[in-house]
Amino acid sequence: MNGKQLKNSILQWAIQGKLVPQDPNDEPASVLLDKIRQEKERLIKEKKIKRDKNASIIYRGEDNSYYEKILATGEVKCIDEEVPFEIPQGWEWCRLRNIILGTNAGKSPNCEKRPKKSEEWGVLTTTSIQENAFLSNENKVLPKHYVITPEHCVRYGDILITRAGPVNRTGIVCMVENNCDKLILSDKTVRIDYMHDYCNPKFLVFVLNSSAIHELVMSATVGMAASQVNVSQVSIQNTLIPFPPSKEQQRIIDKLGALLPQIEKYDNAQNKLDELNKTVKDIIKKSVLQEAIQGKLISQLEEEGTAKELLEQIEAEKQKLVKEGKLKKSALNGSVIFRGDDNKYWEKSEDGAVCIDEEIPFEIPSNWAWVRLDDICSFIHRGKSPKYSPIKKYPVVAQKCNQWDGFSIEKAKFIEPQSISSYNEEYFLQDRDLMWNSTGLGTLGRMAIYYMILNPYELAVADSHVTVIRPYKTHIVSEYLYYYFASNTVQSVIEDKSDGSTKQKELATKTVKAYLVPIPPFAEQQRIVQKIKSVTSIMS
Repeated sequence: MNGKQLKNSILQWAIQGKLVPQDPNDEPASVLLDKIRQEKERLIKEKKIKRDKNASIIYRGEDNSYYEKILATGEVKCIDEEVPFEIPQGWEWCRLRNIILGTNAGKSPNCEKRPKKSEEWGVLTTTSIQENAFLSNENKVLPKHYVITPEHCVRYGDILITRAGPVNRTGIVCMVENNCDKLILSDKTVRIDYMHDYCNPKFLVFVLNSSAIHELVMSATVGMAASQVNVSQVSIQNTLIPFPPSKEQQRIIDKLGALLPQIEKYDNAQNKLDELNKTVKDIIKKSVLQEAIQGKLISQLEEEGTAKELLEQIEAEKQKLVKEGKLKKSALNGSVIFRGDDNKYWEKSEDGAVCIDEEIPFEIPSNWAWVRLDDICSFIHRGKSPKYSPIKKYPVVAQKCNQWDGFSIEKAKFIEPQSISSYNEEYFLQDRDLMWNSTGLGTLGRMAIYYMILNPYELAVADSHVTVIRPYKTHIVSEYLYYYFASNTVQSVIEDKSDGSTKQKELATKTVKAYLVPIPPFAEQQRIVQKIKSVTSIMS
């Protein structure tokens, strides 16, 4: 349980009457509510407030059900379905509107998007309202000509709630307990005008921020997308809340005041521990990958043969495909990397032999071999820049589809269906193709494996920012290559191998093809993949 979950649990206990004991000598909440109604009647007679036509009384009937009576009309209805939990004897359920004088929002004129200076006036942004914290510096500068209305000014002791914005920022409540000089409410922030002598504002904040009551507020929101919802002032006022005796409100406040700082310390410690665990897991994973690609994670087995034999099999497959016209003859012009009598690594091609000792990043087992990526792949090529379409038929795999935690077709856009005819068949993604992000900052070098089972559509292609790597899959395990390219050996120097400016790095196809790869026998590749999955699953 993290700090937020613990805090939510304690707030829930508090508003259910389970955090502090009840005192039978406390004046019941029913008496307190009656006093509030009497005070409102006095203010109405003095014409300081208007009568609320929706004012109501909530009570428990002889059938043990909850009923609500509208005072203006006498209408009574059962509200059992609205009541989220049981409360102790001496407590009462009530609408927020019945214990406050009202609510009001502000204005949002065109403002300069910077925090105000001391002599200037500002309008609150919704980010000024955090759960149990008011951030006065979260504001925008009001125009100099703007006429300030006193009713919109933020005051010390105000209870504020966000009424519009993203889902995670709507319905958040705080109390203004610090500097609020020369600030006004925005149209997305609402002040709850509570009755100081009858309702503890801190308790009210805790109630409205509790998960159960917050859900009631959010159930009344409207909006088409999670990025922008809103809740009306009427809906806020209609929120059903549990109301304890006045003295118990204070006992709850005192108890929460003692507990919440401890929860914050716990949350900070938990966050540090989580970050440490993540760091340790990352270090272990990198270490496991590095051990794997160096042939140190598992033992070598003589019966599994050698990489030299594997490469001979790949060469035979190439010759067969060339004869069938499925592969260009140039694919046979690969190189052979070997260790010379001088104990150095050499690369032999049709241009002769060249020492590549400086390129070799580490030693490998004797039955392994270093190869160029191009020599073990039938296809390495960038995708195309597509013409996009709203028609969801042929998805286009882009950078955002390729995450280190897996491949996501849900993040793909779609190609214009008619343009698919311009693609050669080899450009259609095949099962277990490697997709390597080859441009951009932050995403460069990120790789994923394309699994056809994760694509519900007929086929898929890649865009121009993704390099498709298709190994000879009867001889090379795609997952093994993935782990190699995910290793620190490759990722730590990815930008050094890229071209372009600091703002736009790019892995050229020529560079990708020339990557050195340590290759074990096929069966050992499979065992390495299984071992990595086994080790990393333990850490997840």
